[in-house]
Amino acid sequence: MTDASTSAHGDVILSHLTKSFGDFVAVDDLSLVIPEGSFFALLGPSGCGKTTTLRMIAGLEEPTSGTINIGKTDITYQKPYQRPVNTVFQNYALFPHLSIFENIAFGLRRRGIKDVKEQVDKVLNLVELPHLAERKPNQLSGGQQQRIALARAIVNRPALLLLDEPLGALDLKLRRQMQIELKWIQTEVGLTFVHVTHDQEEAMTMADTIAVMNEGQIEQMGSPADLYDNPETAFVANFLGQSNLIKGLIESSDGGSNIVSIFGHKISMPKSRSHAEDASVLVGVRPEKFRIQPAGTQMSGNILNGGVISDVSYIGVSTQYQVEMPWKQELMVFEQNDDGVPPLSKGDAVTLSWEPIFTFGLDGKEDASAGSEAHPDED
Repeated sequence: MTDASTSAHGDVILSHLTKSFGDFVAVDDLSLVIPEGSFFALLGPSGCGKTTTLRMIAGLEEPTSGTINIGKTDITYQKPYQRPVNTVFQNYALFPHLSIFENIAFGLRRRGIKDVKEQVDKVLNLVELPHLAERKPNQLSGGQQQRIALARAIVNRPALLLLDEPLGALDLKLRRQMQIELKWIQTEVGLTFVHVTHDQEEAMTMADTIAVMNEGQIEQMGSPADLYDNPETAFVANFLGQSNLIKGLIESSDGGSNIVSIFGHKISMPKSRSHAEDASVLVGVRPEKFRIQPAGTQMSGNILNGGVISDVSYIGVSTQYQVEMPWKQELMVFEQNDDGVPPLSKGDAVTLSWEPIFTFGLDGKEDASAGSEAHPDED
């Protein structure tokens, strides 16, 4: 068998990958292609199978069935060290007794490379920590340790870098900063990154493509903008950001649009964004797409009358309104605090409107709360 750790390159291809633990199917007939050089995220709630998928790619779990290829090289049953794959874990796993320089050089020396200084210096500069080369891991902050773990992984130029919740141990501000840096590093080194996370914002900030996983399968895959603007299931609509899903009936068509009745209101929705199987539909509108005005104000687009504000939360850049509609459903509205709207108060009667192009439609038989109860937690 050839050593894939130096020879394999190309797209990562998972074909009919299944992993069972006794009666429990953790990953269920999963097939996908991860393009070479892309930043790919596996996103989903606890227990959805994302970490198990990552562990099979790394060689830490053996598939029950299916295959894993990098380009034309089948790595399904290769030992982890034979694969052109490195993993960065949440706990960094640095060697405490070695200097930062030697931590990074470890993989190169193990491969018999004598002159490591140039390569180690290069990645230390890439993660902007050349001044820490002689320190020990315990003398570094969490963010610095994370960068060193990343440097140690990419110095070996693997075909594939696996990131398992890599920023989970960092505080929020540092995590945001590291998201931007990780994306920049990925672009600089041009390696394929596969990132497992339960954090939607993290996936959307960094990934070119996101696969949303649920119960061992992929619910939907696409760019962050595709998934957010045009979710195909209630699970994706609720797990990726927040959505208002309102029961409706498709009554007729008008060119490229469906005309939908929502509790006596007629609204328009692009056919291209409707995933309803028959006339029954869940009409989806993201909270920031709504416009909110005092009742009686002239408004255009799709309009819902009869709302009453039941709750107001001021959160800096925007104000969040809960609006109770006549049919007793509470809709969420995010309004930018840019002086566009006079401040509204609890108990105010309001009208909601939005542009028809921002509407998406889901199958009316779906559970409108699917995905909103998914706890963002690690597998």
